[in-house]
Amino acid sequence: MPIQLLRPEVSSKIAAGEVIERPASAVKELVENALDAGASRIRIDIRGGGIEYISVADDGGGIPPDQVELAFRRFATSKLSSTEDLEAVSTLGFRGEALPSIAAIARVELRTRTPDADVGTIIELEDGAVQSIAPAGAPPGTRVALRHLFRNLPARRKFLRTVSAEQRRIHLVAAHYAMAYPNVAFELAVDKGRGFSSPGSGDLRDVVAAVYGPKVARQMLEIAGDREAEMDDRAIVVSGLIGPPSLDRANRTYVSLFANRRWVQNRSLSYAIEQAYHGFMAERRYPVAVICVSVPFDEVDVNAHPAKAEIRFRRENRVFGAVQRAVRRTLTEQAPVPHIDQRAINRHPGSHPPAAPSVPRPSAFWPTAPFAAATTPAAPITSYHGIITPSDGASSTTSDQPAAPPAPMPTPGGALPILRVLGQVQN
Repeated sequence: MPIQLLRPEVSSKIAAGEVIERPASAVKELVENALDAGASRIRIDIRGGGIEYISVADDGGGIPPDQVELAFRRFATSKLSSTEDLEAVSTLGFRGEALPSIAAIARVELRTRTPDADVGTIIELEDGAVQSIAPAGAPPGTRVALRHLFRNLPARRKFLRTVSAEQRRIHLVAAHYAMAYPNVAFELAVDKGRGFSSPGSGDLRDVVAAVYGPKVARQMLEIAGDREAEMDDRAIVVSGLIGPPSLDRANRTYVSLFANRRWVQNRSLSYAIEQAYHGFMAERRYPVAVICVSVPFDEVDVNAHPAKAEIRFRRENRVFGAVQRAVRRTLTEQAPVPHIDQRAINRHPGSHPPAAPSVPRPSAFWPTAPFAAATTPAAPITSYHGIITPSDGASSTTSDQPAAPPAPMPTPGGALPILRVLGQVQN
């Protein structure tokens, strides 16, 4: 076969396949456009897992009538104007491929109006070609409706998952962007039923309650901000909510990462969070976390993948360290420790804390020197239901008392191994 240029309808479908992989990809692109337009409310309606119908409506700035048709041309965008702008992308969308890619694989109807216009505009497209464009009544903002996704790409459509699986992916998109933008009210309706909603109060904990439930939201710990870093425009600032060690999960799907309010997947940041929980959580258990990382726009490359899901940091090691330190500091300072409330005891004079058990008390934390040779015999530890009490310095040589174990030797470097407080008894 000789070399030839692909026809526009073929090349457009190839490009669309890179950007729109499934219904959730279309929802993601439309939601990002709505957020870039300054929306404060976003409503998503889907039917048949998004394959039959998707609608995304917002109250953002809208599109002027003379630019509506231009918005569906490839590489047409209002967010970039030169190659220098690619060095510091501050918007979610910038490639100018979302709307033309969607129009190439679905029937599209867009209705929009700017706040200062008296009338809106409606445009209909099929297979990427404009079918009609006319003035129409519309509220301020934009509403994009898609029908029969991948209707002209049966090979792609047959590889989609079940309706319920595609619904879950769309729910995941809506939930994550609600967490990235807690000041925006999101609503997801599934087959004319309510699937998800966030209040748009600006409080991340309210969104976490909507996504994971009020019980989880109440347990989450707020990451303490670094004041010195927040005062530096070039600093890496980490914020968000993390779960206490007791709030663990069996997989990583409950860890949400955002870079400059963009939902991303980054192995380095995921590993930094897992390392921060080292010693607090059992092996193969993972936390619930919503981590937001703010870095200068010129230090992150968001143009690494057509779907913009993968990004690269210029200072990867510094971002890794900032996330690890912020999460670890929050855990050590705020992780709840059960304790006996002395005020409660004072309010009830008749009650007394339980008496300490009368048992022999070892004179050291370890029965033998830590990291000692395996051939060294270990002295027994006297315990009472697993509770080991500290020594008061007394020793005994009577036959009914165990011999005091040798004094512990220091660990390598003079540091204790990672320890975690389990509780407190009798102050």
